[in-house]
Amino acid sequence: MAHSAPRPVAPPSHTSRRSFLNASVMATAASAVALPATRAAVYAAGDDVIKVGLIGCGGRGTGAAKQALLADHNVKLTAMADVFEDRLHSSFKSLSAIEDLNGKLDVSPEQQFVGFDAYKELLATDVDVVLLTTPPHFRPMHLKAAIAADKHVFAEKPVAVDAPGVRSVLQSCEEAKRKKLSVVSGLCLRYDAGFRETVQRIHDGAVGDIHTLIANDYRGSIWTKPRQEDWTDMHWQMRNWYYLTWLSGDFNVEQHVHYLDVCAWLKGGYPTKAMGMGGRQVRTDEKFGNIFDHHSVTYEFDDGTRLFSNCRQQSGCRNDMSAYVLGSKGRASVSERRLEITADESWKFKDKAKNMYQVEHDELFAGIRSGQPLNNGEYMAQSTLLAIMGRMATYTGQEITWEMAMESKQDLSPESYDWGPAPEVVIAMPGLTKFV
Repeated sequence: MAHSAPRPVAPPSHTSRRSFLNASVMATAASAVALPATRAAVYAAGDDVIKVGLIGCGGRGTGAAKQALLADHNVKLTAMADVFEDRLHSSFKSLSAIEDLNGKLDVSPEQQFVGFDAYKELLATDVDVVLLTTPPHFRPMHLKAAIAADKHVFAEKPVAVDAPGVRSVLQSCEEAKRKKLSVVSGLCLRYDAGFRETVQRIHDGAVGDIHTLIANDYRGSIWTKPRQEDWTDMHWQMRNWYYLTWLSGDFNVEQHVHYLDVCAWLKGGYPTKAMGMGGRQVRTDEKFGNIFDHHSVTYEFDDGTRLFSNCRQQSGCRNDMSAYVLGSKGRASVSERRLEITADESWKFKDKAKNMYQVEHDELFAGIRSGQPLNNGEYMAQSTLLAIMGRMATYTGQEITWEMAMESKQDLSPESYDWGPAPEVVIAMPGLTKFV
């Protein structure tokens, strides 16, 4: 598969849907998303339970499971998988305490799978939809296996930590299209009504031709898990996955991907090269693994547009998570706090939007009911690469082109998945670390 240049990405369809159970019954759509009558082929209401499996039982996975179970009138969680048994049990306990989920949890002990191969055991069950919410490193292999097993997928962001992973995801999503399976991305800002309207107005010319984009993710420090005496190196790394590049991709990939994705969405495409700088200024202790605590990257598009990307995780500093657009006719602020266009005809989004995390699942399950697949594969993979490209630039100190990033041979996978040795913790040094 050739990946020579970034392709423009259209805004996601609001009415694209599908059913995986070959429903032949035509009925009134009872989903959360209204569909045109001619496309409202819903799968038989009442008796057809959509079975969900959760792979990755941390906080985000538990939240995604709740949202999935609230997204449809007849859905049940029937299987769970995680590398850690305590995390699986904690997730199940949390879900069981939610009153709105009464009757929607049916996970027997035999359907609770633990270990690195737990996902394989879960995919061998009769679940219809899987939620992939493990650390990002595992997303490509889990997605590939899920599509091979004919499952619909919700895939949290980012979807890879290296270029081989991105290429694998693109291939899996093409296979999903062939099989008419849904793949919905956890890049949740694309599912927010306010963001959708703001982006549409900008696409319609509200600020004129875009010449500058800014993506900020300034925030404080996050959790660490102190090492226990009985933990192996791999156990410690898996518990502290966020701080290991091979597991998280670094925080500019794991979290800043949201606003990088928004900027690509606003622009309608992806840049062709990047340069940047970054390092470890505050988080220098061994407990912080090998990721940086700040990144600053300048991306350039073919038409000369610049995207200035800045992210930082340092306590005691001012926070700002937002995107800004400068165009030939005006400017826009695009964030969860403010959606505003300042131009000849200024505008501000003032409506109350439904929770975007819930909307992701509402639209996923509406698609399953109605017979049309949602497939976010192209933009979720390319926006992940956009973030990885920035990391490549900050780690090496070199200019990285889109082609270099896409065709990179650097594979961050460990030699094996077991509880003994773990990948060496090597901290990148700009100017010394080589592009691979």
